[in-house]
Amino acid sequence: MNTPAPHAPDTPRDLVGIGIGPFNLSLAALADPLTGLDAVFYDQRPAFHWHAGLLIDGARIQVPFLADLVTLADPASPWSFLNHLRARERLFPFYFAERFHIQRAEYDAYCRWVADNLPSLHFHHQVDAVRWNPERDLFEVDYTHLDADGEAEALGRTHTCNVVLGIGTEPHVPDPLRPLADAPGVPVLHAADYLAHRDALLAAGHVTVIGTGQSGAEIFLDLLRHRPPGREKLHWLGRTEAFAPMEYSKLGLEHFTPDYTRYFHALTEPVRDRLVAAQWQLHKGIDADTAAAIHDELYRRTLDGGWPDTVLTPGVHVRTAGRVATTRIELHLEHAQQNTRSRLTTDAVVLATGYRERPLDRILAGLDPYMRRDSRERPRVDDRFRLLLDSSVTGNVYVQNAETHTHGVGAPDLGLAAWRSATILNDLTGRRPYPLPHRTAFTTFGLEQGKPQIPSARHYRELTPLVDGI
Repeated sequence: MNTPAPHAPDTPRDLVGIGIGPFNLSLAALADPLTGLDAVFYDQRPAFHWHAGLLIDGARIQVPFLADLVTLADPASPWSFLNHLRARERLFPFYFAERFHIQRAEYDAYCRWVADNLPSLHFHHQVDAVRWNPERDLFEVDYTHLDADGEAEALGRTHTCNVVLGIGTEPHVPDPLRPLADAPGVPVLHAADYLAHRDALLAAGHVTVIGTGQSGAEIFLDLLRHRPPGREKLHWLGRTEAFAPMEYSKLGLEHFTPDYTRYFHALTEPVRDRLVAAQWQLHKGIDADTAAAIHDELYRRTLDGGWPDTVLTPGVHVRTAGRVATTRIELHLEHAQQNTRSRLTTDAVVLATGYRERPLDRILAGLDPYMRRDSRERPRVDDRFRLLLDSSVTGNVYVQNAETHTHGVGAPDLGLAAWRSATILNDLTGRRPYPLPHRTAFTTFGLEQGKPQIPSARHYRELTPLVDGI
């Protein structure tokens, strides 16, 4: 673990990371032992938290614990999940628990342990703009240092040879429900805020959960378990045509390998767009254990001969929504297969409607003249996770979890975090501090599939030494 040397204000950094979610946290952890690499990461939040509103008791992440921040690139890293357990004297309890998939709360605690101990992370720093300075051949990053209350305290600027964006995703609220969700005091909230409002939802007369993915299933199950039998008063609705299981077969999971990512990136743009839309069940279905737990709970409530007061209906979307009197919400529903419409009156709505990539345009407005875009005006991203920029820009802007349109459904998957971070660091340094496997799947996804290339250092200044002994 490095202790950063004092940084001279006029000395350019090698890398500035914007956003400290799991993906840039992975990059920071793998960058930490690379001596000679000056990297710093900024985030406007006061500390690291991962989906705090969805850390429901018992909810698990959908990837094995080996898909931590570092292990699949460097199993010997001091920032591994197993070393976190060792530091907390929890290795033996974990060993006997025999848990391959850990709880979300435990993953969050692990990431906070890493974030609390990495010296390169700077919270309370809001990045305002990124520009290219052609006179210095450097990026300028403007930021605001926030105080403990989140108010502006001081302005700052740093120069850097490279930038990596890890600004993550934001909750998606469907347009028909946005006016209600934005209105103060109206009980229409996104799943991201579920735990903060859980007590009020449990006390509400009738609750509707919209969204048939994993978050919707977990919230419905949690509400169901804590509402009285026979008086559950729960609706669960979603656009998908079924409460579909997530694809979790071993060969199906090979869509989340570097092999498939490289294959997907080489496809044409129209084919990529068609595939992303068609592959929703790879990452938007329901975990089989969660679906089974819901059925078990519903079945348990029929033992006395009655049926739970619940309605589970897929294939439904909300056309419009509004207030009834002053306290209730009316949803105007449409069933796609039946081509029928109806109304549902409810006391509260939870929107388990997923997340969308945060647009890069605001923070990268200063780079817009240099950016190359596809036919739908999305940034083009090469196979090393670099934005395609004008050749006059000699530095690089890397992206993390902003490249689903170019790299496929694995972009937001935690299992590819360490591999992508290692790929970026290999490319940035021009060396191979993290040797990566040439083959990762038994499936050959195309008739012609090129072999992965070892990153070149042509356009980067060399950083030496990188790792002791390399």
